[in-house]
Amino acid sequence: MRLPVLLAWSGGKDAAWTLHTLRQRDDVEVVGLLTTVTEDYDRVSMQGIRRSVLHAQAHATGLPLLEAMIPARCTNDDYERAMTEALARAAQRWPALRTMAFGDLFLDDIRAYRVQNLAKIGWDVMTPLFGADTAALAREMVEGGLRAHLCCVDTQQLEARFAGHAFDAALWDALPASIDPCGENGEFHTCVSAGPMFDAPLTLTQGGTELRDGRFAFTDFELADAS
Repeated sequence: MRLPVLLAWSGGKDAAWTLHTLRQRDDVEVVGLLTTVTEDYDRVSMQGIRRSVLHAQAHATGLPLLEAMIPARCTNDDYERAMTEALARAAQRWPALRTMAFGDLFLDDIRAYRVQNLAKIGWDVMTPLFGADTAALAREMVEGGLRAHLCCVDTQQLEARFAGHAFDAALWDALPASIDPCGENGEFHTCVSAGPMFDAPLTLTQGGTELRDGRFAFTDFELADAS
């Protein structure tokens, strides 16, 4: 029997490529997606992706979506409470499920936090992309058909003009040498619109860019056929 896995889905490239990677294996089965949503904004936390786009992404993967709702001013306690409740719902739906996958690449402290936090409630953590060379991984993603745009830029690390830019070779050529090609240090986050993990590509319309909290430049994307 294949091990059932729940995937942390941010709507970005790393989560999407993690899904694609896990689907190449014959020992695991991704049974669903779990996304943290900021209820005040009705958007994916960190990425700022519209909930309508999130639902379209989930539909394109063919997987059910679970949402963990958190407040805008979220504390660690708020986050852990929301995750615990969401995972309890997941365990009720899939009784054999006790493993969650994340798209972490190389931040040991973040991975250790996830392992420690989920172990408290009897869950294991899987990070299939961890330790990958991010420059090579970025090229692999794009060459493999993944399409994404930068939807959030931390302007303390990267200029706001990069918000909305396609995740592609032109981006990597333009990035300062100090910026990770996959934005793993939090320099940027992405919104995925196509790739081998989707049944069909999403057609998204790029909107304006807004600076929030005096730091984060968010570029809005919505479904082209949204009424």
